[in-house]
Amino acid sequence: MLKTNPAVFAVENDYQIMVEVEKPSVFRVKVGDRYYYDESNGIMRSQNNLHRCIVPQKALNEAKEYTVCVRPLIERKPYFTTTEPEQEFTYNFRPVPEKEPKAYHISDAHNRIETPIKAAKIFGDIDFLILNGDVIDHSGNPEKFKNIYEICSGITNGECPIVFSRGNHDMRGNFAEKFAEYTPNFHGNTYYTFRLGSIWGILLDCGEDKDDFGPEYGFTVYCKDFRRRQTEVLKQLIENADSTYNAEGVKTRVVVSHNPFSQKLEPPFDIEGDVYTEWCELLKEHVKPHVMICGHIHDLEVRKPGCDKDHYGQPCDVVIGATCGENYFAGCGYVFGENEITVQFTDSNGEILETQKIAK
Repeated sequence: MLKTNPAVFAVENDYQIMVEVEKPSVFRVKVGDRYYYDESNGIMRSQNNLHRCIVPQKALNEAKEYTVCVRPLIERKPYFTTTEPEQEFTYNFRPVPEKEPKAYHISDAHNRIETPIKAAKIFGDIDFLILNGDVIDHSGNPEKFKNIYEICSGITNGECPIVFSRGNHDMRGNFAEKFAEYTPNFHGNTYYTFRLGSIWGILLDCGEDKDDFGPEYGFTVYCKDFRRRQTEVLKQLIENADSTYNAEGVKTRVVVSHNPFSQKLEPPFDIEGDVYTEWCELLKEHVKPHVMICGHIHDLEVRKPGCDKDHYGQPCDVVIGATCGENYFAGCGYVFGENEITVQFTDSNGEILETQKIAK
């Protein structure tokens, strides 16, 4: 009945539990004694086989298990809709621990499924997964979104949270405008914050990687105002620091962005230097993140502030954590310690490629 295990995405102070089912159904999730429904303005959704229920993090963290309830439709009619019996599937759930949580980062999988899962398994058991854009190669076919959920299922088994960020390839194709409907989002936005245990993080979405009016896009993107809205979000977070990145219990502050925006790339990728400089300044002066987690460049490296790839003023160490090839993938594991962050690159061939430490 379920095509994969559910994916439990961390969005702001909630979890968005998402899963695809085999046939049109109505859907709800039980946590403790309460049900959470996949509904739109009071109407149970059944037209899309991908379902989403929003559950407060506190509720699921305390319950440590959830049950997804699927009721297949026989015929949906204006009156007296007929359904099959409801089916239930229960999953254990592990909240992210306060001390030394472990995560694995995957980006730029570009439709690979088995090799990213293998690379993550080499790092070992994790407390949460970071999917950081370009997990698919484009959004021209909705079937591709299944690849995202197969990776989530293969690594987390529906038992721990996932942080999800959009990449530039995700913005291309007929279904790019519906991307947020197939993935976690906050009021339709692909940028938002998250809190997992002692970790506070923000997702910043750079959008496309070239000028909006470049011929490659054919007038189908406009990211300039989209990026500027995120500048305003950063300023609002700073105004409310005591309830966001400086909230009680926060020990690690993380920035997740598919594109390492502190680097100025070669033309035609040299865009938005003023915006990215402001992002870096706001983060460095106020948020003071401990690490920025990126992909996009298809490389494995830790960049220190002031390095030769720091053009706009890195607010912290930047980790580029994914590369791929034919039948090959390498990603990045993290251990968020009290005084340092351990970064370990592993690959689908079973190798630990390198381990580095970032002081906090």
